[in-house]
Amino acid sequence: MRCPFCAYSESKVIDSRPADDGQKIRRRRECMQCAKRFTTYEAIESMPVIVVKRDKSRQVFDRNKLLSGMLRACVKRPVTLEVLESAIDEIETNLQNSLDREINSTQLGELTLQKLKDIDEIAYVRFASVYRDFKDIDSFLDELNNLRKNK
Repeated sequence: MRCPFCAYSESKVIDSRPADDGQKIRRRRECMQCAKRFTTYEAIESMPVIVVKRDKSRQVFDRNKLLSGMLRACVKRPVTLEVLESAIDEIETNLQNSLDREINSTQLGELTLQKLKDIDEIAYVRFASVYRDFKDIDSFLDELNNLRKNK
């Protein structure tokens, strides 16, 4: 690690502690040449996951976009933001742990539906109605009957 003051390449770590809920490590360093102190952050490097849309276009996975969709499904439901963020963290971890760098939007939608099914059934049906593009009341009722049958 180069010193930001004198560009010397050797420094010693004075203090290390977790930062950002354990996602990063904060290190206080001291330059071996000029003795000035500086802070560095160490984080796991993650490769971007690409979502392949139905029209074959590609977008980088955006957790905020997924959160927005889940929040719309949970309007006026007793679901906290923390629960949704935790579900998205699990989805994102699954995507990062996968060897594939690309995922179909269909697969992402199914992962999201599974999480919502465990969180809130009404939110699940709301998300499914948009995601699966229900054309009529029968397709909506079929999904409700499947939900009831699997319960």
